[in-house]
Amino acid sequence: MSRADVTAPRSESAPRGSRRRSRELALQALYQWLLSGDEADVICRQAAEQNEYARADADYFEFLAHGVIERAGELRAALQPFLDRPAHQLSPIEHALLLLGAYELLHAPEVPYRVAINEAVELAKAYGGTDGHKYVNGVLDKLAAQVRQKETRKL
Repeated sequence: MSRADVTAPRSESAPRGSRRRSRELALQALYQWLLSGDEADVICRQAAEQNEYARADADYFEFLAHGVIERAGELRAALQPFLDRPAHQLSPIEHALLLLGAYELLHAPEVPYRVAINEAVELAKAYGGTDGHKYVNGVLDKLAAQVRQKETRKL
């Protein structure tokens, strides 16, 4: 069983905001992975050496980083119908954020779809290009409507 087959860990003792920090670290790790092609274990070890790691939910970071890397093909296939170009032509930040958001939508059902999308959008505003957050929002919103139909229909 791979790490990607595990459900999202629950950390009762993790500090507030730690999942947000976990997502931020996962974005950085995925960016590195997209550019270098390094293995998930190597990237996660490097992330653990950062000062910010102590303020993150380490289990959730591992869940995200390993899960996205191990399931990248599946995630790209799920995203592709909503992209205006092949995933490899996206900026590395938008690509990483879309993979991250898609992973949470598909493999972390306890995370409300609005939270998964909002977190990706906020990271896009902080790290992405001028209008990258709009693109990330639009793509993930369309994916959520497809993969979280019960949850999105309640509105």
